[in-house]
Amino acid sequence: MYLPKKLLSQYKQINKKYLVLIFSFGCIILLLIAAEAYYLNSENVKPAIFKTHEEKIFENYKNKIFGIDISHYQGRVEWGKLKKINKETEISFIIMRAAVGEDDEDQEFSTNWYHAKKLNIIRGAYHYYRPDENSIKQADNFISIVNLEKGDLPPVLDIEAVPSLQSIKSLKKGLKKWLNKVETHFGIKPIIYTSDSYYKNYLSDTTFQNYIFWIANFNPVMHPQFKKWKIWQFSKTGRIEGINHDVDFNVFNGNIEELKKMTKK
Repeated sequence: MYLPKKLLSQYKQINKKYLVLIFSFGCIILLLIAAEAYYLNSENVKPAIFKTHEEKIFENYKNKIFGIDISHYQGRVEWGKLKKINKETEISFIIMRAAVGEDDEDQEFSTNWYHAKKLNIIRGAYHYYRPDENSIKQADNFISIVNLEKGDLPPVLDIEAVPSLQSIKSLKKGLKKWLNKVETHFGIKPIIYTSDSYYKNYLSDTTFQNYIFWIANFNPVMHPQFKKWKIWQFSKTGRIEGINHDVDFNVFNGNIEELKKMTKK
C-alpha cells in the first residue's frame, strides 16, 4: 500500500513512541521481578553474628559462676537494681575495695559492704597494696576497716604496682608479712589478686605457691596464662543495671557450692 511521505513520517514517529513505551514497561517489569527475588532470598539468609569477648566468655563458662568487683570509682551503686550481669547470668559474688595503703579507706566501702550482705550476695573485701609503704601498717589499716563474718570470702591482697624505693625481694617480704598478719587476725588464708604478667615476672616462685590467685587478664583470650587461677577478671568495661560506670567482670572457676566452701566459717 502506498502512503504519502508526510503520512509515512508520522507513522514512523508513532511506532517509535510505542517501542519506547514497550521497552520502558519491560524494564519496569524486570526491575520488579529482580526486587522480589532479592527480597525472597534475603529472608532466607541469616545475618552474620559477631560476638564480643565478654559474650564468648559467658558462653564458654556457662557452667561456672560470675561476679563483679567495685570501688568508689563505680560511684553510688543502686542496689535495688543490681541483680544480674546480663539476662541469663546472676551476680553470685561481689568483691569490693576496702583499704588503700597505710591509712586510706575506700569511701564507698561501708555502704557497699552493708548492701551486699542485705541482698544475700557472697561478698569479699580487698586491700590495694602500695609497694613503697610499710606492710604491717597496711595490714593494720585493712584489719581496722573490715569485719569479716561467716559466709564472707577470704581477704584479698591486690598487688599491681612495682616499687620504686625498694627491691622486688623486699617487696615480696612485705607482701608475705601482710598476708601472715591478716591471716592470723581473721583466721583464714587470704587470696592474692594480680595480673598474668605481674605474676609471671614477680610472684611465680615458691613464696606464694600455696595461695589462691585471682588473675586479671583483659586480652581476647579464653583463659589466663596462669593455669591455677581460681577467679579470672576478664573485663574492665562491663556495663550492668544499677551501676552507671564501667565495672569489672569476673568468673569463678567452679560452682556456687565450691565458692561457699572458700568462705569464712
